Amino acid sequence: MIHEIANTIVGYIGDMGYLGIFLLMFLESTFFPFPSEIIMIPAGYLAFKGEMNIYMVVLVGIIGSVTGALFNYYLAKHFGRKFILKYGKYFFIKEETLEKLEAFFTKHGELSTFNGRLIPGIRQLISLPAGLARMNVAKFSFYSGLGAGIWVVVLVVLGYLLGSNEALISEYLKSATLIALLCVVFITLFYIVRHKRKKEILDD
Repeated sequence: MIHEIANTIVGYIGDMGYLGIFLLMFLESTFFPFPSEIIMIPAGYLAFKGEMNIYMVVLVGIIGSVTGALFNYYLAKHFGRKFILKYGKYFFIKEETLEKLEAFFTKHGELSTFNGRLIPGIRQLISLPAGLARMNVAKFSFYSGLGAGIWVVVLVVLGYLLGSNEALISEYLKSATLIALLCVVFITLFYIVRHKRKKEILDD
């Protein structure tokens, strides 16, 4: 079943090319429960076969992901919390989910847009509290692009190196997710320490 889905995605991306990657990654970053793994890993495999350029695959994947995130951001910013709760239920967004996202955003600040892009289950929806908080759009795009970029590169490299070996991809994907989460921890700690030192210097 998984093999058939993967083959279908490979064929779809192969037919539509970079536009297919952009559209699918756009959808993946909005409300649709569409995992990026089944988009970027096959795209990496096509790059390995020489049917696509690996740098273009990564670039288009990041652009599609950030564009989808901006869609959610502006949706939340312009229509507000009530709108998200009213129509979000059709896309599995409950009030409890939104509250958790807002708490995560409040706790981690601007860095949450970077962290969120690397955390499963939060990746697609972290744009909503950013929009509701009216976070600076340039900073939002930068942090979102940085987080999305790391994840896209990981997936493309997996597809490029492991090809269509489902067992190895499944095994290494778990390791890649763990590495991504460790990156979140270390970068967050670096950000906190740096921010604390800046504050101490200003206080002095």
